[in-house]
Amino acid sequence: MKKLFASFYAISLLLAVACSPNTPTSNPKPSSGDGLDRTVLPIKEPTYEAVTELDARNTNPPPRFEVKAPEKAPNVVIVLIDDQGFGTSSSFGGPVNEPTADRLARQGLRYNRFHTTALCSPSRTAILTGRNHHQNNAGAIMELATGFQGNTGIRPNSIAPLAEMLRLNGYSTAMFGKYHETPPWEASLSGPFDRWPTRSGFDKFYGFIGGETNQWAPAVYDGTVRVEVERSPDYHFTTDMTTQAINWVSAQQALTPDKPFYIYFATGATHAPHHAPKEYIDKYKGKFDQGWDKLREETLAKQIEMGVVPPGTKLTERPAEIPSWDSQTPEQKKLFARQMEVFAGFAEHTDYEVGRLVSALEEIGELDNTLFLYVIGDNGSSAEGGPQGTYNEMMALNGIIGEASQMMNHIEEWGGPNTFPHFAIGWAHATNTPFQWTKQVASHFGGTRNGMVVHWPDGIKSKGEVRSQFTHVTDVAPTVLEAAGLPFPTSVNGTEQTPFAGTSFVYSFEDAKAPETHTTQYFEMFGNRGIYHEGWTASARHSIPWLMAELAPLEEDIWELYHVDEDFSQSNNLAESNPEKLKELQELFMKEAIRNHVLPIDDRRVERFNAQIAGRGDIMGDRTSLTLYEGMTGIMENVFINNKSKSYTILADIELKDAGANGVIICQAGRFGGWSLYMKNGRVHHDYNFFGLDHTNIAAPKPLNAGKHQIKYEFIADEELKPATGGKCILYIDGEKVAEGYIPKTQPFAYSGDEGVDIGTDNETNVTNDYKEGNNKFSGKINKVIVDIAPK
Repeated sequence: MKKLFASFYAISLLLAVACSPNTPTSNPKPSSGDGLDRTVLPIKEPTYEAVTELDARNTNPPPRFEVKAPEKAPNVVIVLIDDQGFGTSSSFGGPVNEPTADRLARQGLRYNRFHTTALCSPSRTAILTGRNHHQNNAGAIMELATGFQGNTGIRPNSIAPLAEMLRLNGYSTAMFGKYHETPPWEASLSGPFDRWPTRSGFDKFYGFIGGETNQWAPAVYDGTVRVEVERSPDYHFTTDMTTQAINWVSAQQALTPDKPFYIYFATGATHAPHHAPKEYIDKYKGKFDQGWDKLREETLAKQIEMGVVPPGTKLTERPAEIPSWDSQTPEQKKLFARQMEVFAGFAEHTDYEVGRLVSALEEIGELDNTLFLYVIGDNGSSAEGGPQGTYNEMMALNGIIGEASQMMNHIEEWGGPNTFPHFAIGWAHATNTPFQWTKQVASHFGGTRNGMVVHWPDGIKSKGEVRSQFTHVTDVAPTVLEAAGLPFPTSVNGTEQTPFAGTSFVYSFEDAKAPETHTTQYFEMFGNRGIYHEGWTASARHSIPWLMAELAPLEEDIWELYHVDEDFSQSNNLAESNPEKLKELQELFMKEAIRNHVLPIDDRRVERFNAQIAGRGDIMGDRTSLTLYEGMTGIMENVFINNKSKSYTILADIELKDAGANGVIICQAGRFGGWSLYMKNGRVHHDYNFFGLDHTNIAAPKPLNAGKHQIKYEFIADEELKPATGGKCILYIDGEKVAEGYIPKTQPFAYSGDEGVDIGTDNETNVTNDYKEGNNKFSGKINKVIVDIAPK
């Protein structure tokens, strides 16, 4: 009787869950086949009648309630490479050897009409949620968020990430690498942590929060805790994150082999800085001496031969703003060839690390039932390095164009720890072959079209084929849900959900000729805008990434028209011959722009690094004073008081045990730009490091005695609030002026993408060579440090 009762109870329980009166009848039917309503997440737990039996021995417990993924639901791995254009990888005819992508493509499918948003954070949020970037309030990178809807940097609760959907459906979830989705003013121990990975659906996170990191000395978080990585000449972040991913998935499968996993593996490579092991760089020595124009021709020929672009595809003309290879001097050609050798080595090394993850999945027997999406680029290759590249990419992000003369003495160490490099725009153009523009230029395919490989032996019979249906980053999440047999949840954590913007491309897995389902898609970034609709595109290129000149009004932009079903590369502008079609698409763009919160369009770049100008969140607000304490480290730039281009003072109360004190009192950023107040052999120093190019160092003339001291540093700006203003710097000890100097120029908009402010140490890279990395902790006691901004 007890067994009969238990069986009857279990059946009743399942029926009760399936027929819950709280389930809206309009929701789509669940496809998992287990009776659970998966359209409302989290899935409602069953209720039990009160037990009347006194003795547990005389009754049976009800069946255990546990949410499991649908039977045979695949594991999911999304690999996202950073800043790698369509014409880079050997899988799409490029010059960089990527055997892992090649192998997966031979056993799976290549998608040659897959599209991104043209920029990092926006593409990532679209992949992670299945909604358009402006719907996610990510109209640009998080650091450039504004006060307007569509650009606030705050992902709405009505947009639950794919990771959360899968986690609530019984998946284990983990993320490794670059996130770049957390609003920068929320990137501190004060939180909130709602938009950190571990509160966005991921059980595990190991990686960096911002847009880029030093691959040799990264600023890494494990969950929400800043961790210091191994200090070794052999350390490289891509290797580290891969090892972490392998360790996690191996343990997860050992403990719960029946539980599927979702891994988002988002490398910092090949975003600048281009950092690669020497043995990978050496593989490409002499391979790019022909220059970027010839490389474009070679790549297109290979793409046509491989069938990854249609026969007859034309090479677009090089824009006038991009210099020809032949116009460069022999010295410049030597430098530029080296830049591309390093980039290629960086890309191949990244693919090797992806291969380690693939091999690990194979070894634990999970590769065949893993839907593996290898997205080769979150946008086109980057032209942010400028016409001649740069040895320090932070200069480019501050609007400073690099010159070859600044870089020649760095050629041999290019790509190593003493450089923070980016290549010249000609290489970005070449690695986006056959298209005409680059990252940030959302109007054209060079910015928005990337190669993608899909591999799933248990779910896809077709092998080694090309798919040419229009697909987009917003299609990834719907595809994963369909492959897993899961419905779209209309409510997640109590909030009604915004529908997916994308459509699943599962339909294309076995049918190369199936009609595409994603037929309309807008694009916009910094005023560069376009629209795709049923085989046509309209494009308006408004701004150029490396040119900080004043822009013409948006209304004066010239629109182009392409019939891309017949013109793969957008080489034949039909605007004059078909004005009616162009007008139709322009009107469609405006409708989509209004519907997706694209308006008003904001074409500013570097100015938006300043929260006050941009109008976004700022935890400092109107504060002009900030008190810090020993042990506070890794304070990100956007949660520190903004002292750039302003007069300010630093006041430090310290106690010394002896007269030979050493170490950092307070510093910001590191080797490639920043400042540090420190002691060496008992003497107080302040070093201002201008992009690693120039140092201004002032120091007290004699050591301090043991005991309490007050150290004051003062910067008096020449022209208050003028970007990059110079100014006088003065050092005081116990109220007495002991040194002064003059800083010719200061960094105008940003110090670093990931290195923050440290009290009592200088983590990651060192601001000055007066002390060593990993060995600069202050030997005295720091009671407090006060940073005051002078009144305007």
